[in-house]
Amino acid sequence: MTTARRRPYGVKGAPYGFLLPAAVLFVLFFALPIGYALWLSLHKVEVKGLGLGSGARKEVWAGLRNYTDALTDSELLHGALRVAGYGAIVVPVMLGLALLFALMLDADKVRLTPFTRLAIFLPYAIPGVVAALLWGFLYLPDVSPFHFVLDRLGMPQPNLLDGGPLYVALSNIAVWGGTGFNMIVIYTALRAIPVEVHEAARLDGATPLQIALRIKVPMVAPSLVLTFFFSIIATLQVFSEPTTLKPLTNSVSTTWSPLMKVYRDAFGAGDIYAAAAEAVIIAVVTLVLSFGFLRAANSRTQQEEAR
Repeated sequence: MTTARRRPYGVKGAPYGFLLPAAVLFVLFFALPIGYALWLSLHKVEVKGLGLGSGARKEVWAGLRNYTDALTDSELLHGALRVAGYGAIVVPVMLGLALLFALMLDADKVRLTPFTRLAIFLPYAIPGVVAALLWGFLYLPDVSPFHFVLDRLGMPQPNLLDGGPLYVALSNIAVWGGTGFNMIVIYTALRAIPVEVHEAARLDGATPLQIALRIKVPMVAPSLVLTFFFSIIATLQVFSEPTTLKPLTNSVSTTWSPLMKVYRDAFGAGDIYAAAAEAVIIAVVTLVLSFGFLRAANSRTQQEEAR
């Protein structure tokens, strides 16, 4: 009768050793900052007299006061509405173009697929600040080559950095930079569809357009849900594009988006406690919307599988 050999203690603890670096980084750069932000959001500074001298400024418990002030702040609400309008343009246009490009690259008779795929994806590799600067100078009437061409042709020259067109200008930057990433995700899912499915559809007399709409799009629905989820999160966290364009126009205020208001309150007004409460609210709203969307998508998937 043989007895099982006991593994040394070091072997048993090896998985925990591999997990330790990731756990330490998670605690240091994720859990602790969140906890500190929550702690700051529940405090405020109490100023005595003129606020001069030692002990004149004291950190005290504020409870939910910072949250009530943030939720009743009209600037934060208006920033959220602007971001909602911005997202209503960015998300459908970006995902629509990503799906269209992915379907075109997955077609049978397509030339230069590697080059085209790289060309569509390349704008995603450019940092958001750099992309906003490039497009910002293309929007400026004095230096834009587009305005020069329109002027030579005697056509009107729209000012994309003022009023309603500003939403189109900002959305264009996001669409230009994010379409490539979403296209790669959808294209990868399309390449995973078995070839036998396409061949069976062709034998049944389906056209390429019918195959794309009735077979490919439904089969890559999980990828579309994933890209929509990422796009919603990125839209709610828009910051670099309006911040970069702000010096070029007076239409972008320091509180154009909720994150810009957080930055203004924390580093402009010096009120890190109010900024922490606003950041927590934005994080909670993002979490609720993301969880709600994923739950709705999962329930719909389960209903389709039950059929």
